[in-house]
Amino acid sequence: MMRMSNQRESTYYDQRMEAIDDEICRLIQQRKEISNNNPGFPTKQLIADWSKKYHLLEEFLNVVFTDFQHEDIYRPMVEPKGFIQNIPILKSFEREDEFYTVTFIRQFKNASVVHLNVDKNITNEMDWHKEEHTYFELAVEGGETQHDCRQNGGGGTMNHEAFSFIVSPALPDDPSKFKLVFTEYKIPFNQPTGLEFRI
Repeated sequence: MMRMSNQRESTYYDQRMEAIDDEICRLIQQRKEISNNNPGFPTKQLIADWSKKYHLLEEFLNVVFTDFQHEDIYRPMVEPKGFIQNIPILKSFEREDEFYTVTFIRQFKNASVVHLNVDKNITNEMDWHKEEHTYFELAVEGGETQHDCRQNGGGGTMNHEAFSFIVSPALPDDPSKFKLVFTEYKIPFNQPTGLEFRI
């Protein structure tokens, strides 16, 4: 999944805004440092108060603070190139009636693509629609190499979901040399659900 560039093409910029924009960037950096990159999200009341105080739309403020939580999506993403092989993994984790599996890893010269399948036993479509929306993040344990792990999309049906992650640089060909750590988060506020497992 390729992210479209968000760079604006414009020949107009009011130079009177430069000092203000510089201060905005400084405050964003200060906010990141104070929060230790865990920005949280202001309460509805704070958003409403700031909306009135500064004459800004609440929805606009919601978008701004949501973007603070998702800065990582703007990092350049490695595009896997030079397919080498598929590595069978065939490992799973089970919790109650939920079954999580990684069946294989697709190896490329510059990256690996990890596929996570989630199977649930939901028999009532109304129950499915009431479920909280969640997503997974991936980390790699083992070895001396630091791996960048980025979700590359996901989706599914009532009883089955599939997620893929791009890991760079490529993982070792020997699966015994690393562990895949999956952590589940709630949408939209990035709160851990408490579910974490290793494969």
